[in-house]
Amino acid sequence: CFFKYNIIMSIKLMGLNVDIITFEEALKKASLMINAQNSTGQVVTINPEMFKLSENNIHFKNIVNEAELVIPDGIGVKIALLINGYKAERIPGIDFAKKLLEYCDKNSLPVAIIGAKSAVLEQAVINLKNEFKNLDIVYTHDGYFTDSNEIINNLKEKEPKLVLIAMGAPKQEEFAYQAKKELKTGLFIGIGGSLDVWSGNLKRAPRFFQNTGTEWLYRTIVQPERFKRIFPALPLFILNVLKHKIMNRSL
Repeated sequence: CFFKYNIIMSIKLMGLNVDIITFEEALKKASLMINAQNSTGQVVTINPEMFKLSENNIHFKNIVNEAELVIPDGIGVKIALLINGYKAERIPGIDFAKKLLEYCDKNSLPVAIIGAKSAVLEQAVINLKNEFKNLDIVYTHDGYFTDSNEIINNLKEKEPKLVLIAMGAPKQEEFAYQAKKELKTGLFIGIGGSLDVWSGNLKRAPRFFQNTGTEWLYRTIVQPERFKRIFPALPLFILNVLKHKIMNRSL
């Protein structure tokens, strides 16, 4: 069989660890980290742009490779895994984070949300509390701060079990990594532009685009300024994956 199947498997792709895991198994692993009493964890929702970042940022590369869970978010990563013989389930970070909020809501676990502009953050929090009536958001802060130690000290005081960070890569992953090292408990996840969607400022792609993994295409259509960032990044990433595969075969 060409594809290698496994419920949970960590593989190396272009120098970065990627976990091949189902959505449900990822939720289970994340919930265990949320409930852990004397340890912390970090989830990285990896996409092609992060692979590019890792090429010239060794610190970011190490952060990804030390993360307790690295889930394939972008469709480009799923294609890259297919090229290398692994059939993986794409796990959109925004959906994964929402499910964890639902879990915290049902289990009365404290949550912190950091990132975006103040107005966006405030509206996102209002909308989330309307959706999850018992959600205990114990701490929020916008993403425009210079002293991360102050934020981490506040987190130490509030002791959230789940911390969502919407600052974009690599800032959100760097902050999550620092917090993971300094706090006693908690799960830390970078969620990119999720707060823009949750606040209502940015409309989520229609279900067709979500199901086919082409949300990036929808966002490029409605936000043409994204074109220069997405293209040629995605096709170049796939070409780079193919190049690495060919080179590894020849060794």
